[in-house]
Amino acid sequence: MKIAVTYDNGNIFQHFGKTEFFKVYEVEDGKVISSEVIGSNGTGHGALAGLLAEQGIDVLICGGIGGGAQAALEEAGVELCAGAQGEADQAVEAYLKGELVSTGANCAHHHEEGHSCGHHEDGHSCGGSCGSSCGARPALTGRNVGKTCRTHYRGTFNDGTQFDSSYDRGEPLEFICGAGQMIRGFDAAVADMEVGQVVDVHLMPEEAYGMPDPNAVFTLEIAQLPGSEDLQVGQRVYLSNQYGQPFPVTVTGKEETTITFDANHEMAGKELNFRIELVEVK
Repeated sequence: MKIAVTYDNGNIFQHFGKTEFFKVYEVEDGKVISSEVIGSNGTGHGALAGLLAEQGIDVLICGGIGGGAQAALEEAGVELCAGAQGEADQAVEAYLKGELVSTGANCAHHHEEGHSCGHHEDGHSCGGSCGSSCGARPALTGRNVGKTCRTHYRGTFNDGTQFDSSYDRGEPLEFICGAGQMIRGFDAAVADMEVGQVVDVHLMPEEAYGMPDPNAVFTLEIAQLPGSEDLQVGQRVYLSNQYGQPFPVTVTGKEETTITFDANHEMAGKELNFRIELVEVK
């Protein structure tokens, strides 16, 4: 059995179509017996599936991946575990133990500013609230799906308060439409737009960051978390899960010996409004 992981300096590279390296693990009797790093040779999205098939890969572990690449991998007979983060070696160990769950490719961002759990350099993440249900949604369709889109946008709450704007930063947002780099509603709005078109969309929580999950609120002993004694209520920090993957949380309570965190996305449960301008499609 061979497992390939999109690879970058020990970690899982988060953009399948742009990966330059794969780490390939040879597995026997549920244990890794050897590994090597191979180059993609600049191969693009669709052809990467062929490259993996030529290498005899049975399973691919990756971060974000688009619908077209998923279909190509399925046709090549390669099992996909998408949405993974953190160290490549740990992810393979978790997979072999049956503890690595594919979250699909549709858990991610609406823009490039804020906290990130690794999908790209800067961006609001879905945190743990999307879960496995994201991958179960039907694939997006439209003229721009699978293409690199550049958009300007302004995001506001229902009371008109602006929470973000690419116009203010002076640089359009670039992403691959339908690749799961954006929240579902934003992606769907851009999927069939024409260059130069401007649309206004109102997103319910289900098409944005979901509803808050009460199970994502948890309390720990301060003594078990070095450094937590200095944290303040309302502070946004990162914790690591059992696989070493970082995830953002908000401090919501603090007692003498315990501290409470909320791992829900800070915009969970909120209705969002976007004015989106499609600037370019590549």
